[in-house]
Amino acid sequence: MTQAGRRLSRESSGRDGEPPLIKGWIPFVGKALEFGRDAHKFLEDHKTKFGDIFTVRIAGKYMTFIMDPLLYPNIIKQGRQLDFHEFSNQVAPFTFGYPPIITRKFPGLREEIGRSFQLLQGDDLTALTESMMGNLMLVFRQDHLGEDGGWKNGSVYEFCNSVMFEATFLTMYGRPASTRRHSGMGVLREDFVRFDTMFPLLIAQIPIWLLGQTKMIREKLINFFLPHKMKCWSNTSQFIKRRAELFEQYDTFRDVDKAAHHFAILWASVGNTVPATFWAMYYLVSHPEALQVVRQEIHDVLRLSGVEFSRDRDVTLSREQLDKLLYLESAINESLRLSSASMNIRVAQEDFSLRLDGERSVAVRKGDIIALYPQSMHMDPEIYEEPQTFRLDRYIQDGREKTDFYKNGQKLKYYRMPFGSGSSMCPGRHFAINEIKQFLCLLLLYFDLQLEEGQPRATLDPSRAGMGILLPSRDVRFRYRLQTVQPGK
Repeated sequence: MTQAGRRLSRESSGRDGEPPLIKGWIPFVGKALEFGRDAHKFLEDHKTKFGDIFTVRIAGKYMTFIMDPLLYPNIIKQGRQLDFHEFSNQVAPFTFGYPPIITRKFPGLREEIGRSFQLLQGDDLTALTESMMGNLMLVFRQDHLGEDGGWKNGSVYEFCNSVMFEATFLTMYGRPASTRRHSGMGVLREDFVRFDTMFPLLIAQIPIWLLGQTKMIREKLINFFLPHKMKCWSNTSQFIKRRAELFEQYDTFRDVDKAAHHFAILWASVGNTVPATFWAMYYLVSHPEALQVVRQEIHDVLRLSGVEFSRDRDVTLSREQLDKLLYLESAINESLRLSSASMNIRVAQEDFSLRLDGERSVAVRKGDIIALYPQSMHMDPEIYEEPQTFRLDRYIQDGREKTDFYKNGQKLKYYRMPFGSGSSMCPGRHFAINEIKQFLCLLLLYFDLQLEEGQPRATLDPSRAGMGILLPSRDVRFRYRLQTVQPGK
């Protein structure tokens, strides 16, 4: 039977044990338009009507949503029948412009690329964190720590993006041989933003030739990472070095394909980290009492190490010191809870009965997508009291990280999921948290910060629902100046 025939058969008569099917009235599109407008509201409304498990036809695909977080562990551990890689191996090449790596042309490459992510952990994470600290300090010192001219005005997202984009780039890919910073970084960042604006449409596999200048912009971004250019850079991370070495082992891998893979890592490094940094900065600056608690905590950790902060000297915070910043980590985790809208997806490899718990199972068809949408859990008032409110200490209990959260009287194994789960969990999540911590430490140590008055509160732009951290619907204006009074003095 053809795919169209299977679809028609499915919609005319479901199988026993299948979840309710929500089709929509437009052929192929289904409920995609409603989902795209506000995914969280769409799913909550359907949960109220159909219960915790239902299937939605979105852009020609059947997606079964599991809305009860108590059922998440059984979905996440289903490694054989539910696979994440089928989706990522199809979408990533289409989005970033490189050939699929699971073909016979590249034997073993997928597995080697998977192993390279180990270089974002352990001792390698320590080296990355130290490098990021130096690069953040470099950008801050040269761009924002010059002469004291009183209050300066800026926009929060633009400020975060300009600092984090360049510091992350320098940490991952290195610097030119003769200078400390790349020329043309501003243009690269602008092109990246233009590409990123079209990212949701590429993920939806809209042909790139329909997206205006996006193909030209992507080619320009990819060309920045051509091997003959990268060979001239120094202080490149072990992670990127290892990937470059892998690509050189395959004669069938064109230089432009190698460059496209490096560009994909740039997106993975900053595409969600920059908006996450924005929300963490925004919530702290908009809650001055919380900001002061975190600022004092940073000074206290420095003093415990025998360091007395002075704005005239560069500061270094080690990975061990960052781990001691309990309130800062809680603030970041709380901002991630409030801003993340990632979708954890798996593709069914065969027709089978998916066991949900001791009593329930649902029939799943080969090719169906099983989806978890943790934003619904993050906003559940039974799990999080006043879920729309930023609480600095939400993840602190008795002087340590709070991990006890409950649904229906049962402790949740998964209660905060901004980075995915299981095999699809972001391999760079520890580095991402560390670099956000470092950015905020420098910001709070060196500057007084205020939001400008007379502007609305920041709100989430729902258009990227399912893809990670949501961007703000508009930027937020703020004022900053070098600190004149330091805590404890």
